[in-house]
Amino acid sequence: MPPLTIIRPRAEEVEGQPILRPLPSAKCRSVGPFVFFDHMLRTHYPAGHGMNIRQHPHIGLSTLTYLFEGQLQHKDSLGSDQQVGPGEVSWMTAGAAIAHIERTPAALLAQGSTLSGLQVWLASPKEHEQGAGHYSHHDAGSLPFSDNLGVRIRLIAGTGFCMTSLVPVLSPTLYAQVHMQTATTLLIPAEHPERALYLLEGEALLDGQALEPHCLVVLPEGDDVTLCAESDCHAVIIGGSPLEGPRRMNWNFVASDPALIEQARTRWAAGDWPTVPGETGRIELP
Repeated sequence: MPPLTIIRPRAEEVEGQPILRPLPSAKCRSVGPFVFFDHMLRTHYPAGHGMNIRQHPHIGLSTLTYLFEGQLQHKDSLGSDQQVGPGEVSWMTAGAAIAHIERTPAALLAQGSTLSGLQVWLASPKEHEQGAGHYSHHDAGSLPFSDNLGVRIRLIAGTGFCMTSLVPVLSPTLYAQVHMQTATTLLIPAEHPERALYLLEGEALLDGQALEPHCLVVLPEGDDVTLCAESDCHAVIIGGSPLEGPRRMNWNFVASDPALIEQARTRWAAGDWPTVPGETGRIELP
């Protein structure tokens, strides 16, 4: 196997929530449709405190939030108002213009809570960049799941490992959560042109090479690889077909044409944007 491309994430903070962000990176701008990857580190919020990401805009992407612990309330300019819990998928396609908020629900805010999980952005195909917005929520029980010889795979979105998720992705996608018991193995087939693995917890070997937790490892295109668990492990695998061309990312905007980003920035600054019902606070342009 050729040398692995290893992306060590940078530490960031989003409205008080510590995160690790391996994508985007100078080493790798995208993996399949994935252009952004945030690992929300396990954080305990005492009573009266929680996540509160005020109203902000998006274009040209879909966000997918997947929690391991805690709950978030999602509200958007389409009128969606949904509480999202562990193992559930919150999927929002921005299209030409959408705004949303994410915050700790009031009940958990009052009593204190613990939050951890992942949020990824998937760039929309060019034909959908200026399309209509969409939101859907998917219960944990609706996600395909396999459990075989100590290896548990939950397909969050897309296709892979002989399963298909109902999350309405816009291009060929692979997004899987994997739990492995010590001494088990998993063949990761080259069924998608681009793939990467992020080890959340545990010790593992990839074709004999030791993996470092909290690093995104880009897998060689066209090669099947074998993941071996040296201890109990928790990982996610992302991937899919490559984008039709490069994407530009500026703040919360993703587009194939820089002019679309400039238009979006101008509109948001001017207040010419769909608003989330009942919300007045917003995040201004950086």
